[in-house]
Amino acid sequence: MSTEVKERYSDAELAEFRTLILAKIEKAKEQLELYKSAYMNDGNNGTDDTSPTFKAFEEGSETMSKEANSQLAIRQEKFIRDLKNALVRIESKTYGICRVTGKLIAKERLKLVPHATLSIEAKNMQR
Repeated sequence: MSTEVKERYSDAELAEFRTLILAKIEKAKEQLELYKSAYMNDGNNGTDDTSPTFKAFEEGSETMSKEANSQLAIRQEKFIRDLKNALVRIESKTYGICRVTGKLIAKERLKLVPHATLSIEAKNMQR
């Protein structure tokens, strides 16, 4: 039985994470397009936003919805950026190494949060 501590993930494991991350990026990009089209009114060619109306409550609700979708889009863009940064770490073979402790981040954690740069141990130290 080996007591040797792994310093990094193997190339096969990194390839597995790359596949997972690329799939998440594609899904996130699709979601981002939905958010963008929702707050840009791409699907609506009507005159709802140009005709004078006196429905202040409905207009306020629509504005809030657009703002919420805008915030979701910003968050999604950050998620995509973080996933792309994870791909860079895979290329440099530093993926999965905690930036605080220097230890490997648990494989289960990386499968759930593939852009993680902190181990659970480091996350708990932040509190």
